[in-house]
Amino acid sequence: MALSRKDAMNTAEVLSTAMPYIQRFVGKTIVVKYGGNAMTDEKLQNSFARDVVMLKLIGLNPIVVHGGGPQIGDLLNKLNIESHFINGMRVTDSKTMDVVEMVLGGMVNKQIVGLINGNGGKAIGLTGKDGLLLHARKLKVKHKTPEMEAPEIIDIGHVGEVDKVNVKVLDMLVNSDFIPVIAPIGVGDDGASYNINADLVAGKIAEVLQAEKLILLTNIAGLLDKDGKLLTGLSTQQVDELIEDGTIYGGMLPKIDCALSAVKNGVNSAHIIDGRVEHSCMLELFTDEGVGTLITNRAPGEE
Repeated sequence: MALSRKDAMNTAEVLSTAMPYIQRFVGKTIVVKYGGNAMTDEKLQNSFARDVVMLKLIGLNPIVVHGGGPQIGDLLNKLNIESHFINGMRVTDSKTMDVVEMVLGGMVNKQIVGLINGNGGKAIGLTGKDGLLLHARKLKVKHKTPEMEAPEIIDIGHVGEVDKVNVKVLDMLVNSDFIPVIAPIGVGDDGASYNINADLVAGKIAEVLQAEKLILLTNIAGLLDKDGKLLTGLSTQQVDELIEDGTIYGGMLPKIDCALSAVKNGVNSAHIIDGRVEHSCMLELFTDEGVGTLITNRAPGEE
């Protein structure tokens, strides 16, 4: 159906407004952590896939890292495998790790690849084990209660952190016009598989590639102040101050720490955005208003 003159003019205005941003980011790498509602709502799934395809078509280099905690939990429940968490992290024994690999590296990864390909892109799915993309080391968790004099080190099984990233694998895919879709499973020195937090994987990949942007999709509007108002255009110094005064606390801290680390280690900016909004990636990248919290390494007021 043909657009009305008014709709056509609105479309032209949107494209014209986006053009300076597109020109600025052509050839740049954008690492996106995909999860939350955007991953489970069908309308949002296709919206995200179209955004990623569009980014590639206009000359950016998107790299997708995905989670899948709820899907893992669902399958563990069906298999009657009980889940235990310490400091918010799933204790992952060998049986649980088998399920993690099945869900992340199989079901979820291939669903995202199919979504992107179905919307006109060329995606290739891989885990951190493929091409030794993600070399992992075992994560040591410290746990302390008020009555303990010193924290104890707890073994939570096959849970790891990123030790090294094989950049050659990513360069090969990006330079071949493919969109990498990465499941956050690493491999250790002993060949064992390790489940790694997807935010941390996205952040580390952004760091080693010196990406233009790290985008973390969430189920909230972004970082809020104590009055519930959205904060954006923040420097790393301001974020540190918000952590210090207690504005940032609890479950938001790991995501903020990931964004801060990326920006402090060479990534131009990090964005914590609302994945419940259709086309949230495009809105954040190519409009003045955005749909989340922007963190940069610039001093307050610096352009």
